[in-house]
Amino acid sequence: MMSPLETTTTLSRRERFLRAVRGKAVDRPPVWMMRQAGRYLPEYHTVRARHDFLTMCRTPEAAAEVSIQPLEILGVDAVIVFNDILIPLEAMGLPVTFTERGPELPQPISGATGLDRFHVAEFDSDEPVAQTLRLIRGRIGPEVALLGFAGAPLTMACYAVEGKMTRNLEVVKALRHREPRTLQAALERITETVIHYLRLQIEAGADLVQIFDTWAGSFSVADCREFALPYQRRVIEAIRPLGVPISLYVKGSAPMLELMAESGADVLSVDWTLPLGEVRRRVGSDLTLQGNLDSTTLLSTPEAVRRETRAMLEELGGERHIANLGHGILPSTPVECAQAFVDTVKGWRP
Repeated sequence: MMSPLETTTTLSRRERFLRAVRGKAVDRPPVWMMRQAGRYLPEYHTVRARHDFLTMCRTPEAAAEVSIQPLEILGVDAVIVFNDILIPLEAMGLPVTFTERGPELPQPISGATGLDRFHVAEFDSDEPVAQTLRLIRGRIGPEVALLGFAGAPLTMACYAVEGKMTRNLEVVKALRHREPRTLQAALERITETVIHYLRLQIEAGADLVQIFDTWAGSFSVADCREFALPYQRRVIEAIRPLGVPISLYVKGSAPMLELMAESGADVLSVDWTLPLGEVRRRVGSDLTLQGNLDSTTLLSTPEAVRRETRAMLEELGGERHIANLGHGILPSTPVECAQAFVDTVKGWRP
């Protein structure tokens, strides 16, 4: 009789990924990187030279091309669609521009009157992100995991209120105390929009969707219980019947782990601030963990990357683990270091 490990040595990338999500035996953890389609790749810049950032997101052929590049160059197990979490805010009535300093919203919600032009958005099958997902699936076939994503309501509300991100989120935090009902009303509308947006991506072929609550970790645990968790849960509960697993990412996750575990997500994607073994002890054994190599490690040398990656893998011993970074890959990352990360995971065995 073959062991569980022996029965999984011929898994496709997609099978490996989905088995890991569900806690089933795999030969090794699957691997991909947040922001893996991006500026550290020379091939990305070739495409980017033809389009500004927002046009790339809205042009399915270009977005599909850069989405697939990490699969072709690095051999990752999953392709995540190239897009931006703020795209739905435009459909809700808030124009977004992308500058070298980051995204800017020239007409932010500064109070209750700002809600008059801020509405729930719905999307049809011709939405660029759906077209991009279908193009990607046609090019990668059924053997590679395909991922969609959206911003979590609180993180999107931060951008909608701040206009451009401040160092301490002082604008949105002031609104939270001054007009909590205004913030809650914005969160309600964003939540419904995110539900529509993720459903669209699942219908277009996503095998998993990731919810990015990047800025939740900048709030207190008490504030997150009131302004983050309920809206995360509503999104997850709404898309759960579609049968696709859901991952939740929080930057600054250490104080938030127990709240994240309450969200209903299948996968908790965590930053680098705690060892994965400690994360496991705090959230239990029924959830898959994703992460959590510090992205700055990839700015060093391939040897250092291999060493730190092996140490990360040993924390969980391959149990319910998707290897990833603790945040997005940095634009200045040498490609050989990104390759060392992926290759180390692919060569590792529990």
